[in-house]
Amino acid sequence: MNMPFQTFDEQSDASECAPRLARLRTELAARGVDGFLIPRADEHQGEYVPRRAERLSWLTGFTGSAGVAAVLIEKAAVFVDGRYTLQVRNQTDTTLFETRDVMNDGLANWLEANLCKGAKLGYDPWLHTQGGVERLRLSAERAGAQLVALVSNPLDAVWPDQPEPPRARSVPHPIELAGETSAAKRARLADDLKKRSADAAVLTLPDSVCWLLNIRGSDVPHTPFVLAFAILNADASVDLFLDAKKTSSELLQHLGNEVRVRAPAEFGAALDSLGGKAAVADPVWAAAYIFQRLEKAGARIIRASDPCQLPKACKNAAELDGTRRAHIRDGRALSQFLAWFAREAPTGKLTEIDTVERLEAFRHGTGVLKDVSFDSISGAGPHGAVVHYRVTKKTNRAIEPGQLFLIDSGAQYEDGTTDVTRTIAVGAVSAEMRDRFTRVLRGHIQLALARFPEGTTGAQLDAFARRPLWEAGLDYGHGTGHGVGSYLSVHEGPQSISSRGTMQSLKPGMICSNEPGYYKTGEYGIRIENLVVVTQPAEVAGGEKKMLGFETITLAPIDLNCVETSMLSAEEKAWLNAYHTRVRDAVAPAFAGDPAGETWLANATRAI
Repeated sequence: MNMPFQTFDEQSDASECAPRLARLRTELAARGVDGFLIPRADEHQGEYVPRRAERLSWLTGFTGSAGVAAVLIEKAAVFVDGRYTLQVRNQTDTTLFETRDVMNDGLANWLEANLCKGAKLGYDPWLHTQGGVERLRLSAERAGAQLVALVSNPLDAVWPDQPEPPRARSVPHPIELAGETSAAKRARLADDLKKRSADAAVLTLPDSVCWLLNIRGSDVPHTPFVLAFAILNADASVDLFLDAKKTSSELLQHLGNEVRVRAPAEFGAALDSLGGKAAVADPVWAAAYIFQRLEKAGARIIRASDPCQLPKACKNAAELDGTRRAHIRDGRALSQFLAWFAREAPTGKLTEIDTVERLEAFRHGTGVLKDVSFDSISGAGPHGAVVHYRVTKKTNRAIEPGQLFLIDSGAQYEDGTTDVTRTIAVGAVSAEMRDRFTRVLRGHIQLALARFPEGTTGAQLDAFARRPLWEAGLDYGHGTGHGVGSYLSVHEGPQSISSRGTMQSLKPGMICSNEPGYYKTGEYGIRIENLVVVTQPAEVAGGEKKMLGFETITLAPIDLNCVETSMLSAEEKAWLNAYHTRVRDAVAPAFAGDPAGETWLANATRAI
């Protein structure tokens, strides 16, 4: 019997905020500082962190994947982005912590308004990037205060049962799935280092280390990361700073002689040894501690992007073949779930937890599921309007007729990572719901159909998905698409599709999500998400430029009961019908010998 990957207990309790905040303030006073910053981060600055690094959740009760708290002697605040504005108010004690939107009521402005002249604001240099510290220092200086790097984290000193660091075994990632040997990757990147006259690159992101060395692990929930630092040298060798408990004879044989496995405690000295040399370090992702140590050692720091990020994002043929297989497999499991849901939901007996457990069971039924790729977002009615809602035993809600139900979920298979959202009508839904759903669908289709020249960024495409909503004076508060890894992180850079996206252009082989939505607070939420691959389709007749486009690889029915067909153009209907034909052909084997399932699939993918 497989154990479930997702649990439903509360991860925090707002009633604990007051005593924990009081203990932290006592510790800050003992250290002679007037405030402290607590980001939701670990030493690697990734979105997914081990339980030991969930400091923000422990202090504030907020369990989202991004945020930062500022604690002063008499004031405190939690800053989150638009995905979490409702969640943070529900989870924390708002009498102790102001809740702020990080984009509209930024941390910098709050600090400038609330820091006293001469105050010392402490921070942990392992938990802030170099770029982030430089911005914070400016804010502190504007307030007449001082930003102070602390030798150790004061919150750790008052967290009595803080979990131990993870020490799960690391394993090789098969070459038939990676598509390129680690030696070839290292040689390719080492050549780039030589071209920029660099002696080394400091790698801090877990997905970079895993991709470069073709290894995987289980140090963080739902993401096959190995938490380790590495230094890539210009001779293509690597110094890998990895806890010995995470190694095995199989792993060491896989890494070979050109990868030197060293104790994590040696990382600081290894940075010191780069004194007098040129080292690449990424100010967007690398911890400030690393820059401070390199500067002190006298290294010439080349501030540049992590050299693994772009080549990792552009998947090779083996990785793309694997992810297509994973999506067919996953689409069959999800379609089985949707058929089950169509039978059971009208009874009114299902709950949000029931759906998560059942969907996970269908994925387990593939026989090759490694993990879910994130905690499923299972939102009935008003819970669907909470963009990153996570159901617990306390919040678990019945799924009732007349509601919209939103399920955002994904899986980790060794050959690919999936992420898919479907919004489903439970019985008859209102005309407004159908209108909003159809506008979201139209935006999804318009982005899926987009053709764009080389050099186009995701920020330039974001409006394709929003236009049908904008026409009705509507919008949504999250990005339209994020990158996705190859049996790595379900959220991967450097690409994104967002109005606040990076300047990274979209390139063939990149995997992105296409997920416009609409959310009516207190009533319902809608999101339609497929994953797409950036491709180079046939040239446009009479065109003058090479154009790129998207191949949709997620395969599961979109609920036609929510669609107002009169709102769709002929082109949009053609896309939807063609997509459902692909879905029906791909997932039909999952219903072989099941007449009721076959009937459901035929109806769910019918032409309109």
